[in-house]
Amino acid sequence: MREIETKYRVGDLDALLIALKEAGVDLGETVFQDDQAYAPAGWEPGMPKAGRTFCRLRTQDGLHVFTTKTPLANTMECTEFESVVSDREQMHAAVLQMGYIPSVRIVKHRRVGAAGEILVCVDVVEHVGAFLELEMTVDDDRDGVAVQADLDAWARGLGVELERTTDTYDTLVHAASAI
Repeated sequence: MREIETKYRVGDLDALLIALKEAGVDLGETVFQDDQAYAPAGWEPGMPKAGRTFCRLRTQDGLHVFTTKTPLANTMECTEFESVVSDREQMHAAVLQMGYIPSVRIVKHRRVGAAGEILVCVDVVEHVGAFLELEMTVDDDRDGVAVQADLDAWARGLGVELERTTDTYDTLVHAASAI
């Protein structure tokens, strides 16, 4: 599976929530996500990510999910594999044993909805602010950049102040912690 997404800093969260509702997006209740991101040994912030596999260990509502993401054409198009794990600490130890390095902890409050086949996420990420994330998961040969252009057109159609970013949350959180 490939996950293709676009991400935006949100200027006015209330205006975004109103625009999403008007667009027919029914956002669910807010959930708390605690993510530990991992980088491959030898990789450092600022180095290219394409072709390298990164990991994440997420806890939400007592459920632990291990994910690998390998960026393709850009950091917002990745092959992704995901599985529920029963023991976060044991999975953390296994990831370290495989040679991955913990990079940053990403803590966020997320609301999720859908617009057709687009997954719509509204995130408030500790230390970096509010974001809109649009995702499509595909199992075909669609052009990732073209899908991102379609997602961007949908976001722009909301008519609210959005600043597109190509940075992942781990990059944004790392940059905020370096200040």
